[in-house]
Amino acid sequence: MPAVTAARPPNDRTPPPPPPTAVSNAARHLREAAQGAADFCALRAPVGDAPDNSEIRYSPLTFAQLDRDSDAAAELFSRRGITAGSKTLLLAKPGLDLILSMFALLKIGAVPVAIDPGMGFRPFLKCVAATRPTALVGAPAALLLTRLFWKTFAGVRARVATGGAFRRAIAKISAAATGPRPLFPAAPETSAAILFTSGSTGAPKGAVHTHGSLDAQLALVRDTYGIRAGDVDFPMLPVFALFDPALGTTAVIPELNPSRPAAADPERIVRALRQNRVTYSFGSPVLWSKIARHCDARSLTLPDLRVALAAGAPVPVGLLRLLKKILPNAKIHTPYGATEALPVCSIEADEVLGTGGTGGDEHGTFRETLRGGGTCVGHPVAGVEVKIIAATDGVIPTLADARELPAGTVGEIIVRSPAMSLAYDNKPEATALAKIRATALALPCHRMGDMGRLDDAGRLWFYGRKAEVVRTAGGPLYTESVEPVFNQHPRVFRTALIGLGEVGAQLPALVVEPLAGEFPRAAAEREKFADELRALATGSAAAGRVTRFFFEHRLPVDPRHNAKIHRLALARKYSRQTARERAARPEKS
Repeated sequence: MPAVTAARPPNDRTPPPPPPTAVSNAARHLREAAQGAADFCALRAPVGDAPDNSEIRYSPLTFAQLDRDSDAAAELFSRRGITAGSKTLLLAKPGLDLILSMFALLKIGAVPVAIDPGMGFRPFLKCVAATRPTALVGAPAALLLTRLFWKTFAGVRARVATGGAFRRAIAKISAAATGPRPLFPAAPETSAAILFTSGSTGAPKGAVHTHGSLDAQLALVRDTYGIRAGDVDFPMLPVFALFDPALGTTAVIPELNPSRPAAADPERIVRALRQNRVTYSFGSPVLWSKIARHCDARSLTLPDLRVALAAGAPVPVGLLRLLKKILPNAKIHTPYGATEALPVCSIEADEVLGTGGTGGDEHGTFRETLRGGGTCVGHPVAGVEVKIIAATDGVIPTLADARELPAGTVGEIIVRSPAMSLAYDNKPEATALAKIRATALALPCHRMGDMGRLDDAGRLWFYGRKAEVVRTAGGPLYTESVEPVFNQHPRVFRTALIGLGEVGAQLPALVVEPLAGEFPRAAAEREKFADELRALATGSAAAGRVTRFFFEHRLPVDPRHNAKIHRLALARKYSRQTARERAARPEKS
């Protein structure tokens, strides 16, 4: 909600504060880009193929046009009853409508609410009910949803449908405008957006970002990865397209269904990357794998890319090697962060592979990963602080109540960042669990929900989600100290460490998703495959503790990145299965 300033008493002779300005409204970055590079292309949206199918056709929009059109959209929203502070569920399709709507809402001081519809229908409705939005901007099908499930959307008073009629209304308002629309005078602490987590290890939560935290996030992304005005982005996660106009870069909208990213056509993606001479791009490991394999099979490279970001889950070493091959001029980064704080750390492929110096790959961090030492995610980015504390499930009121662990010791990861959200929407209990108060002058710390350690050089090594630690009688096992060892197998696509039975006495097991065409069907084939996996574990004490192996055609994953495995669901499934097997065995006399 907008910040409120207390009235001054009549006898206060100090001069009143200056009137608020738009200096902190995150939408000002678009306004500045429109003033500095009015005719530069801000957005290219695909509109079909050329008649001869030689290339993808795009509809371009300049920064000046995007600024004017988002001004017009802001005016339209205001006329429809969306005002400063309105929680506005944003369900526009990725592309022009989403970007226009997001900047328009920021310009009027409304608070867009972004919930990933791919999380599933019931979780989505629960998120809506928890947020209690008062407005909705979205595709016509989304507006129909509010009528069908009217109880969930009972608080929605203003509805705006995007699409053709929306753009025609914007064009009419824009034609009549006499100048730029004033921006809402947001303060750094004014709520700017509510972004929901994926919910891969628990209920999704709405992280409240302020105009100040969005500002800091833009600066961190720009400075960490050397993003420059005039760059061309291909954002394979729709939310990243919202950064581009504020960074002064061109966003080329991918032909992707955000609910089914793994179904993307790699030929179309590669064609778009090459045709638009894309210079940087963010995508999940699954999407980059599809791109890399497609290019490698056809001896193609992407020489224009100079920055490639792969995140959402740990990136396999084999994929990094393949990306190095097809991206000859790019720095390949694997950022670490979360919806609540991004980026936190970052590492280049050269450091992982050991190819940045003269020593060869014996100096790559992946060697330690294959010995069970976790996955190195690099140094904290500038301005971000990372600590490791003793893990606990309860609230940690202040930093004085946390026990910081020395370098080399695995514990719970906490961070402090200017780009961090400070609360969850309408969830005070979740906020209390996730935040640790510092001094009155310092930002609180955010508990990442992850396990890790810091090395002597100050680099962070990721060990997996705290909720997914397998707690055996012999001590804890971490997903990132086990899975990478087995992921080396040439027939394995990915694996999931799970615990069978009661916490504290769990039996470690591995669920394996083989590559296409490699699934073992007969019992003898499965046992042979399992023996090969056991042989890989001989060099790792952690992986060697895994005794049972299961095989799945597809592991359950989050829809956003198609990379975060739902290990807890797998643990429940196979715990029930093994319990039934034990019950079915005849008792020995």
